[in-house]
Amino acid sequence: MRIISIITAVVVIFALYVLVFERDSFDKLASGNSIKSVVEARLEEQNTSAETEISDQEVTQQIDNVSELVSVVVYASSSQTLGSYVVLRGETEAARFVEVRSETFGQVVSEPLRKGSFVKKNDILCRLDEGTRKTALADAAAKLEEAKALIPQTEAKLDEANSRLEEAKINFNAATKLSQGGYASETRVASAEAAMRSAEAGVATATAGFESTRARIQSAEAGVAAAEKEIERLIIKAPFGGTLESDTAEIGSLLQPGALCGTIIQLNPIKLVGFLPETELSRVRLGAPVKAKLTSGHEIDGNVTFLSRSADTTTRTFRVEVNVPNDQLEIRDGQTVEIAIGSDGKKAHLLPQSALTLNDDGILGIRFIDEQNTTRFAAVNLEQDSKEGVWVSGLDDNVDVIVIGQEFVREGVKVSATYKDISL
Repeated sequence: MRIISIITAVVVIFALYVLVFERDSFDKLASGNSIKSVVEARLEEQNTSAETEISDQEVTQQIDNVSELVSVVVYASSSQTLGSYVVLRGETEAARFVEVRSETFGQVVSEPLRKGSFVKKNDILCRLDEGTRKTALADAAAKLEEAKALIPQTEAKLDEANSRLEEAKINFNAATKLSQGGYASETRVASAEAAMRSAEAGVATATAGFESTRARIQSAEAGVAAAEKEIERLIIKAPFGGTLESDTAEIGSLLQPGALCGTIIQLNPIKLVGFLPETELSRVRLGAPVKAKLTSGHEIDGNVTFLSRSADTTTRTFRVEVNVPNDQLEIRDGQTVEIAIGSDGKKAHLLPQSALTLNDDGILGIRFIDEQNTTRFAAVNLEQDSKEGVWVSGLDDNVDVIVIGQEFVREGVKVSATYKDISL
């Protein structure tokens, strides 16, 4: 029984093998072909399969030989002059900012102007009560007229003194000549001389009186000017056109000398202020073009108008100012701004950002090919980022940069290069 089961299992396995793996031969036998013809056909198929396997091996070997040259895409790049920029972070600053204060004391009698109001130069900000100042002016004017009235009197006295002096000189000369001829005594000569000295003293006194009168006039004029200035100070005016940053003094409030009347700010033009480090000082000059961008995205152009010659003692940086127009007053005082100051251009290449790679030492650069289509690595310096790509320096004027496939090759490998023009 056991032998019959084993034989049956072998027959079944053989039948399954024939049906599955030798189906074609089985079909031919079932169709009436002889066993010899079926065996010959099977041998021919085995020979064909062997030949095909050999052919596949040859093709694979050829493919391996070809695949030794990696294909890369290369861009022939030429250097261009890049306008270099020194970028600073700064803020906007009003062109003028002043706290208008009182120069005298008095009670405010004018209605206040509210903050945010626009004022022109010489617009009235605060008006003070005049009190007794006009009376003081009238008194000073009266003193001036009184002093001026003394001028004819003092001039007459001076003329009289000069006349007496001339007379005394004539008498003295006559007495001296008569005395020399023996016709006048020494007493007469001495008396004439004394009279002359007295006349000279009279002239000096008259002159002093005249000068005193002139001094009184000048003093009176100064008093009038002071009284007029005091009245002028009662009206506090805007020193320049601008915007009120605070309310002006309320009506009825008392202002003392130095008290605040109001604050005015001028925003057109407006200043962009940044601080330049020592390392960049040589790259910036007065009049250099500037492109600035506010945090709101608003872009403005201007020129450097001030470059400090003295460094900040704490930060060792130099103050830079840029004046820009602000006709619509869209830019406010104290806004953050990015300032790009143009400096002398330099040679650089504009490449797609994907062309950048790292070498085994982690150095940023690009891979390029030489005249023998052999790959090389060159370190680069990033100069500027733009929408078109990145500007890099540190390369020759003309270089064939690998833009596709640079990550799959190493330095010194010969490649199959396909040149492609990239629109940047």
